[in-house]
Amino acid sequence: MSPAFFALTRVDVANYVNALFEVYILLIFIYILLNLMLSLGVRMPYARWSDAVLKFLRDVCEPYLRLFRRIIPPVGAFDFTPMIAIFVLVIVDRIVVSAIGG
Repeated sequence: MSPAFFALTRVDVANYVNALFEVYILLIFIYILLNLMLSLGVRMPYARWSDAVLKFLRDVCEPYLRLFRRIIPPVGAFDFTPMIAIFVLVIVDRIVVSAIGG
């Protein structure tokens, strides 16, 4: 193992955890945009890679969003669940990263 592996500081770990939160938030945004496109009638041509991407995003994002959908019902045609879920994720990110970083 390289010596750099052992030279991790709390700030490095905090930056890594922050990056994980940011990637997850980005995945949720992409999932929301793709679902919006599909609901507006924009259909991607059948391709295995696009189905794999949609299945991956659904498998990754839907369990977290489902937690909030149990509590917050949709208001008419609008689903505010993703916005609230991302807001909660940002708050948890700041709390966890500041706790790790010191």
